[in-house]
Amino acid sequence: MSFLEIKNLKKKIGPVEVLKGIDITLEKGGFLVLVGPSGCGKSTLLNSIAGLLPPTSGDIVIDGEVVTDLHPSKRDIAMVFQSYALYPNMTVEENIAFALEMRGVDKAKREAAVAQVAKTLQIEHLLKRRPSQLSGGQRQRVAMGRALVRQPRVFLFDEPLSNLDAKLRVEVRAEIKALHQNTHATIVYVTHDQIEAMTLATKIVVLKEGSVQQIGTPAEIYNRPANLFVADFMGSPAMNMLKGITTHGGISLFGNVGVTVPMPSSVTSRCRKERPSFWGFGRRRLPMAG
Repeated sequence: MSFLEIKNLKKKIGPVEVLKGIDITLEKGGFLVLVGPSGCGKSTLLNSIAGLLPPTSGDIVIDGEVVTDLHPSKRDIAMVFQSYALYPNMTVEENIAFALEMRGVDKAKREAAVAQVAKTLQIEHLLKRRPSQLSGGQRQRVAMGRALVRQPRVFLFDEPLSNLDAKLRVEVRAEIKALHQNTHATIVYVTHDQIEAMTLATKIVVLKEGSVQQIGTPAEIYNRPANLFVADFMGSPAMNMLKGITTHGGISLFGNVGVTVPMPSSVTSRCRKERPSFWGFGRRRLPMAG
């Protein structure tokens, strides 16, 4: 049964349709990564799930409850921002405990919860420091701890690693993956980095210009891209593309006289509607041109 459901979600900002009928489902404990180039609508979709940006139409359902019109504070979600958004005048311990304090949780339970989260994230030695005394990676761990201590239904991550250097990005990425495996939290994660998407996700949604191009596991996205955009965008290095035309025997490659790649008739018949057709060739399965 789906834990998070996005049903025909649309969002217009002025005359521009930013989201064009998004349909996504995610099981409880899943790690969903929204990936795509800048301006594809992934952050808009995340903000709609969080309740920070009301959709024009469509529904958002969490654990069977329609939350489309609920205030963000009523959705039981926690968001980790790109900018960390820590309170500079509070210690790490106070930052993590703040949401619990606002909920009226008593001091003993707050301290126990903070201690448990700090142990999970290995930041016990930082609890008395202020954000200005922390590195970028440490601040990111504190931001994660502040979300984790609430034990929400869904965690939302908005490009949390984009401010980190390359080495630290790899380390924190591994920590997020380990955190998910240990807590079995339900996570929706936005990134433009397809390597992050491939290494973190249990399910990937590839977006382009507000439309879903493909939904699948990392292996499915990588090995069986639905169209040329997905084939070219996902994977490093990108898939090689060669121009060719369908023949009765397969695909005849342009610029390579006499070179024909054999293909089943079921594949070539689907390509005869458009000439020329473009095919990925080399390190991955050949996707059919969309």
